[in-house]
Amino acid sequence: MTKLRVGLLFGGRSVEHEVSIASASSIFRALDPARYDVRLVAIDQSGRWHLAPRALPPEKGLSGREVRLPAVPGERSLVGVSGDAAVTGLDVVFPIVHGRGGEDGSLQGLLELAEIPYVGSGVLGSAIQMDKEVSKRLLAAAGLPILPYICVRASELARDSRGCAERVLAALRLPVFVKPANLGSSVGIHKVKAAAELVPALEDAVRYDPKVVVEQGIAARDIEIALLGDDPVEASVPGEIRTHREWYDYEAKYVDEATELLVPAPISDALTQELRDTAIRAFRALEGRGFARVDFLVDQNTDTYYVNELNSLPGFTDVSMYPRMWEASGLSYPALIDRLIELALESHRERSKLETQYRKP
Repeated sequence: MTKLRVGLLFGGRSVEHEVSIASASSIFRALDPARYDVRLVAIDQSGRWHLAPRALPPEKGLSGREVRLPAVPGERSLVGVSGDAAVTGLDVVFPIVHGRGGEDGSLQGLLELAEIPYVGSGVLGSAIQMDKEVSKRLLAAAGLPILPYICVRASELARDSRGCAERVLAALRLPVFVKPANLGSSVGIHKVKAAAELVPALEDAVRYDPKVVVEQGIAARDIEIALLGDDPVEASVPGEIRTHREWYDYEAKYVDEATELLVPAPISDALTQELRDTAIRAFRALEGRGFARVDFLVDQNTDTYYVNELNSLPGFTDVSMYPRMWEASGLSYPALIDRLIELALESHRERSKLETQYRKP
């Protein structure tokens, strides 16, 4: 059997660089060497691509030979900086590059130009799922429940920080969450409980993105649903994240061993079904493709729920919530990766049927 040549792309220039390496390491271990010829491609924090030697694990890939992907349809090859071929004929790319430059549509655009099948959402879907403000507008337009929010831009903040704070406090009640619009892993997010904390939180958030979302805070449970497929889309059992910290910040996600990941989440069957249905509607509204994790905030007292955000490239270590929810739904980690690769190839075959030249009917 001819092996499928898979490019596992990871790292990147964002603050989620290390998270991406951890995800790639788990995927690499799970890819069946009898089925796949895996080529590891690491993107360093300056944005340069490196082809890792075959014997090295992903975390060592940054020391590999520098390569580039030409945006030329049909070649599907990585070339060295001197122009010589390094890897030819990639069949599919698994881009597990979190954050800006990886899940915001820019990397997907390069892969589209090179006409290489790739796992996950396309250019548009990736961009709008990454942007918390745009996604909230579209979710609201689709009639899906979201929490009240205000958008603050860096230019506004620089001109009149006090006016920005007053606008937020007139529309929302404390506490609020201040979030960079295009970032993940809870980086740059602040829970603001006093008016005096608001401007410093906004000023910190604009260090990471020129657009900031300020969202109404509520006493909520963090419930997640994993989605898989294109048509139809399947929804997993729900999972719940419980932290002993004040909220689910970076330390709670990646450092605090006391954080609990409950799969399946201890919620009613009726709420489970509502969340699964709503997750699929949100995925459709935000042009999702292949897979996503949908994060909900569920009011602790009333079970009223809100769509918090969609992650088009969720964390993918073997203990991350996305694969854990599928494991609990009956799909193993290796089988999940197989399915994602199949979906990428299927989606590319469908897009390849589209006409690129005008012909009279």
